[in-house]
Amino acid sequence: MANWQWFHKWGSPRWFYQFSGRLLPWLAIPALLLLVGGCVWGLAFVPADFKQGNSFRIIYIHVPAAAVAMGGYMLMATAAAIHLIWRMKLAAIVMKSAAPIGAALTFLALLTGAVWGKPTWGTWWVWDARITSVLILFFLYLGLIALHQAFENRDAAARACAVLAIVGAVNIPIIYWSVEWWYSLHQPASIKFVGESTIHPTMLRPLMATLSGMYLFFGWVLLLFVRAEIIEREKNTRWVQALVSGK
Repeated sequence: MANWQWFHKWGSPRWFYQFSGRLLPWLAIPALLLLVGGCVWGLAFVPADFKQGNSFRIIYIHVPAAAVAMGGYMLMATAAAIHLIWRMKLAAIVMKSAAPIGAALTFLALLTGAVWGKPTWGTWWVWDARITSVLILFFLYLGLIALHQAFENRDAAARACAVLAIVGAVNIPIIYWSVEWWYSLHQPASIKFVGESTIHPTMLRPLMATLSGMYLFFGWVLLLFVRAEIIEREKNTRWVQALVSGK
């Protein structure tokens, strides 16, 4: 019973707004330090790659953006499932708030991938499995944003978006395993949770810093979006009116 009370407590917009305000500086400051520090470390101090030269350095932006874009979609799909099963209002807010952030990160991953691909493959774009599936991810994010705006009824919009988010989640393992399943210009994953990573430790350390920083940055921006959406939806409640008036 205590676990269910904790679960529903997290679903309270008022409680979440008050609690999340205390988390913001603990996310923003480490995110800034890790992103800036990792990028400076990787761009200025890591030796050039023996095959790609200095062009590989875009990895410190491209990989974190792509990884967090996929992780953000899975978070959104999880929130969608929670909303459909338990009709939790906050889960619908998280789902809606994650979409524009994920779309921006996916676009950044596609853009940096094209910039990286030009000196590496001699072209800005190829229709290989991973690039195409990441493009589909971008369209899924945009589709969720457009679908939500197409409904006047907020609850109907949340239900429709939740179904699309859950169905679209099948694309995430396709992105991850595409280089193993089909011919791809992308190399297999260099960072492995089981077994030894193939990336050199001097390159891996700043990459892990920027990757951690990007996850924290996503969490920070997501909280800002969620808090803004909570205020918009709860603007007629007493607690928001008291918050605005400073009482």
